[in-house]
Amino acid sequence: MRSLRDFTSGIGFFFQGLGWVSRNGRWWLFGLIPALIAFAVYVVALIFLGTNAAELAELLTPFADSWSWRELFRTLVGIALVLAGLALAVLTFTALTLAIGEPFYERLSAAVDVLPSEEEQPWWRTLPRSIRDSLVTLFYVLLFTIPLFILGFVPVVGQTVVPVLGAAVSGFFLTVELTTIALERRGLARKARFALLRANKASALGFGVVVFLLFLVPFVAVIAMPAAVAGAALLVRTRLTPTP
Repeated sequence: MRSLRDFTSGIGFFFQGLGWVSRNGRWWLFGLIPALIAFAVYVVALIFLGTNAAELAELLTPFADSWSWRELFRTLVGIALVLAGLALAVLTFTALTLAIGEPFYERLSAAVDVLPSEEEQPWWRTLPRSIRDSLVTLFYVLLFTIPLFILGFVPVVGQTVVPVLGAAVSGFFLTVELTTIALERRGLARKARFALLRANKASALGFGVVVFLLFLVPFVAVIAMPAAVAGAALLVRTRLTPTP
């Protein structure tokens, strides 16, 4: 029962963040800039992938040259490549946007989550560590999502259990990414951040899953990004490391 309550409260933090940026419109517009840049990068990359999927599938399957049904097989491989590209785009959109917009989101997070000045760290000091931590997080994401992607082709399980597990895994790691700014401002290293989020798993999942589902809709991801950063700051301040 408590886990369900914590999961629901985690969802609520996103909507609190949405409310905050709605009341502070200039911060919302400020936070849209890096999200729009990242969105443009992904649009170009996905268009390239989609227009060259057939050639890539042929390049990856030379063993199928003698098969009578090679065209059907390569079409399926091409579709799988596009779907994998879309999934990877959703999973890495936050990391890329945060990397591009580190100074933007540092200021947005600080505006939501006011700390004593001695706890502040300039963004240029935290940027290299944030990029390194994002790469480590991406490694863990792939460690989970690649097996889930393969299981997605299993009848019944792939259409029922796998999407739920995928949303949970992706949601948790989105929370990891989004809370990084606020937790780094408190001096927490990557291992400490992971431990803190695991200890508050239900809240982390509730927040991350709702963000993940919204980020599945391409342009909604851009609009929702500032609200997600604000909500993550509120989650950290209110639930993970309560600040008086």
